[in-house]
Amino acid sequence: HLRAAVAGVLPPSPAGLALLTVGLVAAMPALVPLTRQSAGTRALWMAALAIVAVSALHLGRFHGAQESWPVELVGHHASLVLAFAILYQDYRFALADLFLKQALALLVLVALAFGSFAVVEPLITTPTRGPLGVAALLGLWIATALLFPACRRLIVWFVDRVVLHRADYQDLLGRLRDRIEPCDSSADVLDATCQALAPALTATSVSWVAEPPSAPGAAGVQGVEVWTAEPPRYRLVVGRLAGGRRLLSDDLAMLERAALLAARQIDRIRLTSERYERVLREREIRALATEAELRTLRAQINPHFLFNALTTIGYLIQHAPRQALATLLDLTNLLRSVLRSEGQFTTLGRERELVECYLKIEQARFEERLTVAIDIPSALEHLQVPALIVQPLVENAVKHGIGRATGGGHVSVQARLADALTIVVRNTGAPLGAGQESGPGVGLDNVERRLAYHYGQAAHLTLRSDPDGSTVAELRLPGRLGDEPHLIAEEAAAR
Repeated sequence: HLRAAVAGVLPPSPAGLALLTVGLVAAMPALVPLTRQSAGTRALWMAALAIVAVSALHLGRFHGAQESWPVELVGHHASLVLAFAILYQDYRFALADLFLKQALALLVLVALAFGSFAVVEPLITTPTRGPLGVAALLGLWIATALLFPACRRLIVWFVDRVVLHRADYQDLLGRLRDRIEPCDSSADVLDATCQALAPALTATSVSWVAEPPSAPGAAGVQGVEVWTAEPPRYRLVVGRLAGGRRLLSDDLAMLERAALLAARQIDRIRLTSERYERVLREREIRALATEAELRTLRAQINPHFLFNALTTIGYLIQHAPRQALATLLDLTNLLRSVLRSEGQFTTLGRERELVECYLKIEQARFEERLTVAIDIPSALEHLQVPALIVQPLVENAVKHGIGRATGGGHVSVQARLADALTIVVRNTGAPLGAGQESGPGVGLDNVERRLAYHYGQAAHLTLRSDPDGSTVAELRLPGRLGDEPHLIAEEAAAR
C-alpha cells in the first residue's frame, strides 16, 4: 500500500490486498495448536480471519463500478457474521436466541426478495420490457411469502440444533410427562423432573427446594417456580451450564412448561391422597358408628328379661335350689358374653353358646311350655358373624311367640351354608304380628341396621309365616366354607 501511494497509484493496492488475503488464510491452520484448550475461541478467531480475508479479496479484486450488487452485498456485509459471533460469545443476554432467530429470518427474507428481483431484473430493465417481467416479479414475491414460514422453521432448527446444540424440547416435555405420571409423591415427581432437565440443559445439576417464591436470594439463582395449587410450593434450581452459557429465553420457556407439568402432577397426587384419606376417615366413622350401635345393643338388654330371670331364680331358690344355681350360672355367662367387648365380629360358635345360655334361662322360667332345638353344624362354627346377631332373633321369638301363647311353643335355631350363610330362627305359638302394639323390640331394628353397615345389600333379614302357622326369622349373610375368620371380617369392614 505504501509503494502504491509513493508511485501515485490510487490506494489500496490490489496486490497488497491479495497478499493480505493469502496471509490470513495461511494463518488459520496455525490457530489450531495455539487455541487447542478453547474450541470457542479458536472458532471465533478463524471466523474473524476468514471474514477479513473475504473483505480484502472483495476490495482487491471485485470492487468497482461494474460489479453486480450480490457481489457488493456479500463483500460489504460479510462482517455481520463476525458481529453476531462476537455478540453470542461475549455479550450474551436472555433474548439472544430470539434475536438471532429473528435477525437470520430477516436476512433470509431480504435475500429472497432481492434475489427474486435480480432474477427478473433483465426483463424489467430492457427497453422492450412488457407485463411479463412485472408478473414474474410479483409471482416470485408471492412465492417468497409462501416459502418464508418453512424457511423460518429451518432457521429455528438451525439455531437450536447447530448453533446452540439444544435438545428437542417438545420431545423432552413429552418424555417428562410420561416419566412423572406413575409417580406417587411430590418428591418423586420433582426428582424425575430434575433428572430429565439436567442433561437437556447441559447443566452440572438441576435440584429442587421447598421454599416460598419470595425467599431471600431466590432472585439471583437460575431457576423457575413450581406453582402448585396449594402450599408447600417448590423451586427448580439450575446449576452452572456447560461452556459458561446462561439460560436463554427458549430455555426459560421450556423450564416453565416443565415446572407446570410437575405442578399439575403434584396437584393430582395431593388430590388423590386427600380423597383416599377422606375415604379412610369415612370408613373409620362408619366403624365407630357400628361399634356404637353394638354398645347400644348391649346396653338395651330387655329389663323385663332380667326381672323375669331374677324372679324365676328366686322361685327356684325356694323350690329347686340346684336348678336355681344352674340358672344363676347361665344368667352370669349370658351377661358376661353380652357385656364383654369382643369387637364387631365373633364366631358362629360363640353365638351358639350365647343362645344356649339364654334359652336355658327361659326354659327355667317357662318350664314345659318352652321346648328348644339348636342345629348348627360344627363345621360352620368358625365362620365370622356380627356379634349379637342371633340372640335378638331368639329373644324376639320367645317374647312374642312363646310368651303370648297360652300353651307355649317350640323354638328352633338352624344354620346352613350354600351360596350364603343362612340362619333360621323358627317358633310356634302366637302367630306373626300378634301383640305387636308394643313393637317387635329394639333388637330386630338394631340387627337390620348393623347388617346394612357391615354388608350393604349382600345381607338381609326377613320375617314370614309358614303355612303351619310358625313364625320364621331368616338371616342371610355372605360366607364361604373354608374362609379364614379374619378374612370375612376384613371384607365386611372394607364395605
